[in-house]
Amino acid sequence: MRARFGGQGMNILAIDPGTTQSGWVLFDGRRVLECGVFANYAMLDQVRNSSADVLAIEKIEAMGMAVGAEVFETVHWSGRFFQAWREPDKVKRITRRSVKLGLCGNMRAKDPNIRQALIDMLGAPGTKKAPGPTYGVTSHAWAALAVAVIAAGGDALPRPFEQHGQRQAEAAF
Repeated sequence: MRARFGGQGMNILAIDPGTTQSGWVLFDGRRVLECGVFANYAMLDQVRNSSADVLAIEKIEAMGMAVGAEVFETVHWSGRFFQAWREPDKVKRITRRSVKLGLCGNMRAKDPNIRQALIDMLGAPGTKKAPGPTYGVTSHAWAALAVAVIAAGGDALPRPFEQHGQRQAEAAF
């Protein structure tokens, strides 16, 4: 039996933001309902018009290195998606760190490791005649699916780094 996450009937729209295009999935906790890579303006419309229950966006986090214009442009689009959601205060922001640790248990995990962990957890893509739970997921939509799975996992998976650090700081007092 494959894993089941989130509440019954809860649909999560998850986004892996980019500078000009963003990967996205609509995930029901068991399988990918829809997915793709859209130009950011089209993604903005998708967010505004979505009937999903939850919006989850990959959050850019500082890793101690200098960043360039592309990172700032990605952050800009992430913020636009965030604000376009009907309830911006309820958007789940998922760090890459929490994806790597939650799915692979290792910060050194790369995209192929994360993809394989998702297939192991949810099932293989399958074929056009016999589509599997991850059928149609390609490119940046794999990263969006990883965000969706972590967003759906609740307390069962590691929290984003800053929340974990905050709990440790609070426990010290």
